[in-house]
Amino acid sequence: MEWLSRNLPYLLAGISVGGQYALIAIGYTMVYGILRLINFAHGDIFMVAGLMMVYLSASLPIYVSIPLVIVLTVLIGFTVERVAYKPLRSAPRMSVMISAIGVSYLLQNLALYITGGLAQQYPAIPWISDQITVFGASTKRVTVITPFLTIILVVLLVALIKNTKIGMAMRAASKDFETSQLMGIKINSVISMTFIIGSFLAAIGSLLFFSNYTGVTPTIGTMPGLKAFVAAVFGGIGSIPGAVIGAFIIGICENLVMMANQYVSIDISNFKDAFAFLLLIIILFFKPTGLFGEKQTDKV
Repeated sequence: MEWLSRNLPYLLAGISVGGQYALIAIGYTMVYGILRLINFAHGDIFMVAGLMMVYLSASLPIYVSIPLVIVLTVLIGFTVERVAYKPLRSAPRMSVMISAIGVSYLLQNLALYITGGLAQQYPAIPWISDQITVFGASTKRVTVITPFLTIILVVLLVALIKNTKIGMAMRAASKDFETSQLMGIKINSVISMTFIIGSFLAAIGSLLFFSNYTGVTPTIGTMPGLKAFVAAVFGGIGSIPGAVIGAFIIGICENLVMMANQYVSIDISNFKDAFAFLLLIIILFFKPTGLFGEKQTDKV
C-alpha cells in the first residue's frame, strides 16, 4: 500500500498529461491530414490561451473568463489560418512551413512584450484545482478528470467527422485534396473548421495543463507542442485515435522516468523530455508510418 501511495501520483500525472498532449496533438494531426502542413504555431496558440486566462480572470469572474478564453482562442486559430496560410494555398510547402514558424515566433514575441518575460501565475479554477486523495495519494482533481474529458471530446469529434456533412468533407479532403475541390467541396470552409476545432481543443488542453503547471511563460507552449507533435507522429500523423493513444503513451512513459528516478543513484529526471523523442525514434525505426498511420503512395 505504501508503494502504491508513493507511486500512484506519477501514474495519475502521466495519464493526465497524456490527455492534455492528446488535445493538442489532435490539432496537429487534423491540419496535417488535410493540408499536409505541420502547424508550428499550434503550441503557441495553446500558450496564448493560458496567458489570456491569466489576464482576463484578473478583471472578470472565472465563469465568464473560461468561455471567453475558449472563444478568443478559436478566433486566433481562425485568424492565423486566414492570414498566414490561406494566401499561400498554392505556394510550395516550404513557404507555408516558413510562414508557420514566423507565426510561432510572432506569438512568442508578442507574449514576451506583454509579460516582460516574467512567468505569470495561472488562476486556481474552482473545483478543478482542488486537492483530492486517491488510494492514499494526494493529487489535484484535474489529474483525475483530464483523461475522461479527453476521451469524451475525442468521441464527440469522431462522431462529428463520421456523421456530419462538414466531417464528410474533411474526410474527402484528407483523402484527395484536389479532387475534393473539383467535386465542389468548399475547401476553405473545411480548412477553417479544422483550425477552429484544433484551437478549441488546444484551449481546453491549456485550461487543464495550466491548472496543474501554473507558471505561464512566453515559451511554455514549445515543449508541450513538440511532445504533442511527437505523439501525432508516434500514433501515425493524420490518425486521430493514433494521436490520442500516442499522447497517452508519451505522457505515461515520461512520468515513469520520474518515478524510476526515486530508485536509482543518479538524477535521470532531466531526461524525461528526451525520452519522448527517443521513444519516437525507436517506433519509427520499426514502423515508419507510426502505430496507426497508413502507407502513403506518391502520385505520378
